[in-house]
Amino acid sequence: MESELLPCIEIETAPDPSASVIWLHGLGADGNDFVPIVPELRLPASLSIRFVFPHAPVRPVTINNGFRMRAWYDILAADLNSRADMRGVQQSQRQLEALIARETQRGTASSRIVAAGFSQGGAIALYAGLRHPERLAGIIALSTYLVAPDRLETEAEDANRGAPIFMGHGTADPIVRFEWGNASRELLASAGYQIEWHTYRMEHSVCMEEINAVSAWLQRVLVE
Repeated sequence: MESELLPCIEIETAPDPSASVIWLHGLGADGNDFVPIVPELRLPASLSIRFVFPHAPVRPVTINNGFRMRAWYDILAADLNSRADMRGVQQSQRQLEALIARETQRGTASSRIVAAGFSQGGAIALYAGLRHPERLAGIIALSTYLVAPDRLETEAEDANRGAPIFMGHGTADPIVRFEWGNASRELLASAGYQIEWHTYRMEHSVCMEEINAVSAWLQRVLVE
């Protein structure tokens, strides 16, 4: 049921975490996909973070011939404008909101929570994060794009207009094309958002240079 919390993998970098990173995987993967990134971030022991890696629901994906797989929303077509199934996007937005609410119930202020994701997961992190009514620590959006950009001006919450956003993209990405990510960055920047933009010579993936940049960004936005 949508009202129930998604199953998650949780890793705490030190006792009594003072911050949380909710990290959403890409299409067809699951929460295990980014678990190995935690030690690779080489975060200082003084920064105690709870990483939450939820598993997306299993649903048929149109672009993959209706094959059922873990997905944050259905992908209807290969072009950007008709790519995302908005009903699924909004369902995943509510599920991410529920996970954010659980972190605040555990005692982590919204301003100490990062919404993060790769590909489809990054699209949801951006979509939900920009619409979250309380200020977040920031948003990480890797190899992804802005869903429903035409709705942003009317739907975005003022609370997160100043939240820092880390965006990274591979220049040779054949899945989520580089120009989609770049156009999303330009739109957000023109709307006044604080974008830290990184490009890498890679395809639809993550590289060590990007992991190091994410680590440095996390340490800046989560400094106490």
